[in-house]
Amino acid sequence: MQQSVPRSGRALPGMPLDMQDPDGDDAARSEWGHSGTSRFDAPPRPWWRPSSTVGRVFLALAALVVLGCLGTASYLLKTYLERDARFRITGAGNIQAAGLAEVTRAEMLPVFGEDIGRNVFFVPLAERRKQLEAIPWVERATVMRVLPDQIRVQVVERQPVAFTRQGQQIGLVDANGVLLTMPAGTMAERHYSFPVVTGIDPGDPAASRKARMAMYARLMAELDANNQKFSEQISEIDLTDPEDARVLMPEQGEDILAHFGEDRFLERYQRYKAHITEWRQQYPKLAAVDLRYDQQVVLEMASGVTKAEPATGAETSAAKPPVKDLANDPPAKPKPASGKPAAKAVPSKITPGGAAKGKTPPAKPGPKSAGNSSAKVKTIAAPSKAAKSKAAKEARKRAEAKRVALYVNRRKPSPAPRPAVAATEGQ
Repeated sequence: MQQSVPRSGRALPGMPLDMQDPDGDDAARSEWGHSGTSRFDAPPRPWWRPSSTVGRVFLALAALVVLGCLGTASYLLKTYLERDARFRITGAGNIQAAGLAEVTRAEMLPVFGEDIGRNVFFVPLAERRKQLEAIPWVERATVMRVLPDQIRVQVVERQPVAFTRQGQQIGLVDANGVLLTMPAGTMAERHYSFPVVTGIDPGDPAASRKARMAMYARLMAELDANNQKFSEQISEIDLTDPEDARVLMPEQGEDILAHFGEDRFLERYQRYKAHITEWRQQYPKLAAVDLRYDQQVVLEMASGVTKAEPATGAETSAAKPPVKDLANDPPAKPKPASGKPAAKAVPSKITPGGAAKGKTPPAKPGPKSAGNSSAKVKTIAAPSKAAKSKAAKEARKRAEAKRVALYVNRRKPSPAPRPAVAATEGQ
């Protein structure tokens, strides 16, 4: 066992037992149990949390007085702003507008008709912005207050990208499918140079018109890539089918309708330009070209006949014969196995004696055989199984050709030529 040594016994020789603070502060010794405040005592309360009931009541009353003063000041300020004539919109001159080109002030000012004579702080800015954007030519609008009595409007107008034709009316359309109206004289002054787009119906949903114009934008972007400007050679585009852009290509003497589909527009345009001269020489009545197939190009004549030509780099059309219009070309009659035309059947009449009388001349008697005294008569044998199989194959081919012809012929009539407005503007 080790004897414990008191704390005072561990002091060094010559060191005083009690160390006095030179400043006379006894708080430093509170850790060792000396007189002073202990570190475990509760901290003092802040001023805003009084410990007595009287203090808490006094603090609550002071908070109520402050809140009452703030409410009274707000009411007085609101009354001042409502009744002060310096913040009242006195007329249309207090409404400033910027960015107007196609939209006139006469079209814009009725939106703020209710605000004339109203305090500028009580104008519903968000509602006025929506009303401005409801104007067809306005794409975006910003409305703000300018103290003391001004309303400032900033307008971003829509940019037309194509002409539209609705019956006999010529208008404009932007990239989002919004139809725009403009007088013909103003169109001529603007020198617009756009293709004519059909198939954009005002009764269609906005999302449908926007999707069709998105395909139009892709078509124009691909044709004008690398600054080639191929879109300048396009006269009219039919967007009725959202999966097939039907382009009217102006050629010498007449226009050719080209089916470009919904993608790979530049590739199909180049294929068309590379072979159109050859196709027109081979088929003078060419009216339409369907470029949506990879292995062949379907040509349609003005009379309704369709032809299938192999595409560039495709194999010869041995496996895919030219497609004909079965409505105009009657199916060929099957031939017998011998390759000779079958004899025409002649109706015969049975005589009372049992002999058949017909219009066919009687056969000449041949030489008699040793054991047969009757003459031999030459007859036509019935078609063999090979002939029947060949006729069935030809029938299947004709049925397949008819399905292809009916699929190709399902389209609208060719669009009319470009309107006179566009022709006078360099189209």
